[in-house]
Amino acid sequence: MTEISVEHDAEHDRYVALLEGEPIGELVYRDTAEGRVFTHSGIVPEHEHHGYGTQMVRAGLDDTRQAGIRPIGQCPMVRNFLAEHPDYARPLER
Repeated sequence: MTEISVEHDAEHDRYVALLEGEPIGELVYRDTAEGRVFTHSGIVPEHEHHGYGTQMVRAGLDDTRQAGIRPIGQCPMVRNFLAEHPDYARPLER
């Protein structure tokens, strides 16, 4: 599986997945008093089914947890990831 890079675009409340410098997906969120609610995720159709969505979600959740923020999965991709990896459902201790 090819590795992607994921950039945090805090100005637009999203993480952007990049493959060879080109955007191929996004993970959108909104911050609330309860935590960071991930509302939408998507990978462009020609790059689906290569594991890029999982890499993007993992990177976004890693960044969120390292910031001490509780991740909340509203979109199905994040909700399913959190169900399969319950240790990701809480922020890291600082």
